[in-house]
Amino acid sequence: MGQFWRLVRESHEQPMTGESRPPEKVSPGELGVTFIGHSSFLLQIGGRNVLVDPVFSKRLIVLRRQRQPGTLPDQMPAIDLVLVTHAHMDHLDVSSLRRVVRSARRLHGRTPEVVVPEGVEDLVATLGFRRVHTLSWWQQSEIAGLEVTMTPCRHWGARLFKDTYRGYGGYVISSGQHSVYHSGDTAYFDGFAEVGRRLNPQVALLPIGAYFPDSYRAVHVSPEEAVRGFLECGARWMVPMHFGTFRLGREPMDEPVKRLQAEAARLSIEDRVRVLDEGETLRL
Repeated sequence: MGQFWRLVRESHEQPMTGESRPPEKVSPGELGVTFIGHSSFLLQIGGRNVLVDPVFSKRLIVLRRQRQPGTLPDQMPAIDLVLVTHAHMDHLDVSSLRRVVRSARRLHGRTPEVVVPEGVEDLVATLGFRRVHTLSWWQQSEIAGLEVTMTPCRHWGARLFKDTYRGYGGYVISSGQHSVYHSGDTAYFDGFAEVGRRLNPQVALLPIGAYFPDSYRAVHVSPEEAVRGFLECGARWMVPMHFGTFRLGREPMDEPVKRLQAEAARLSIEDRVRVLDEGETLRL
């Protein structure tokens, strides 16, 4: 608790930086991956607009974000589908989900569908989503015109300290022409290679922060481990996440990207690792 309150105090020491902007729009035949911040992304895939772990709030109860969201619900196209990887408050933010629902209803008169792991459905049931889907590891379903598969990860899923029955995982989202793997929060494990064998993702969105002290690596990868997972899953592109937005680990805020880039350079794969600024879009 002492370490937590130190993180809270540090999160309020400097003003938030950055600014929000409308996302770059892509054509129906393209893939667009827009980094919103932390683990939040807007995916334009198969002519659909998908949000993964959308968090726009300035605070997670008392912990304040360090960077403004790259884009906001009112700046986005109407969202068709929302995916939530697990119930932790930096991934499932109730006020942000309500904003997404309100914005979609205003833009085209209907609300998005939402996918959550098994055991998380009660947290989103009353937020106004058109339909709530639950998935477990390796379960696959066609939702909103896309193929969605929940993938394993090494983490935990409680909302509060004792509700450990809640599920957790990552996703591979596929339109047939394009596919994106969002790992969710995870430590390094052999599941990266299995995701590659089974689903062959094109783009991998992988976490690189909150790895120090070393005990945190029981549930979070280091930047070097993220690169190893990227290579093992066989994706063409890696986009890092889970860094720079919230003070969750004791490593310096700018260290994860530096270590990621150093490891990519050591392995001569710099051209395959794309570090996106908040609001920036990778187009394929």
